[in-house]
Amino acid sequence: MKSLALLLCCLMPLSAGLSLSSSAAGQRGGKAEPMRIEFKSGASSTTITDKVRGDEQAEYVLAARKGQRLTIKLTSVPRRSAVFDIKAPDNADMGLGYDANYDYTGILPATGDYFLTVVRPTSARGTSTYRMIITVR
Repeated sequence: MKSLALLLCCLMPLSAGLSLSSSAAGQRGGKAEPMRIEFKSGASSTTITDKVRGDEQAEYVLAARKGQRLTIKLTSVPRRSAVFDIKAPDNADMGLGYDANYDYTGILPATGDYFLTVVRPTSARGTSTYRMIITVR
């Protein structure tokens, strides 16, 4: 029993230090890496369900090849409370007329990583729960 108490005493300062370090890193405003979208073996489509709150944005990256057809369908609750934007690997025009999109279908202009961002189209407080279906063929 004494050895367990001694072990806990030794570990407490270590775990407290780790907790403070991760909190400090978050307070510096570091940007998280985008979530990589991957398809299950043999699949050409995947569904992402998530939430954005306030002025948060969710970022995704998708590897695709030139000439493939990309289809994105975004639905949200409350209705039309989340939108997406997509950027090509070389910032080539994706044919989107504006940054507030709910669906997209097009032939990809380049091979590489495509960046998708989901946001709420308002700065008002609130939460949007969204479902995004992504298909690449």
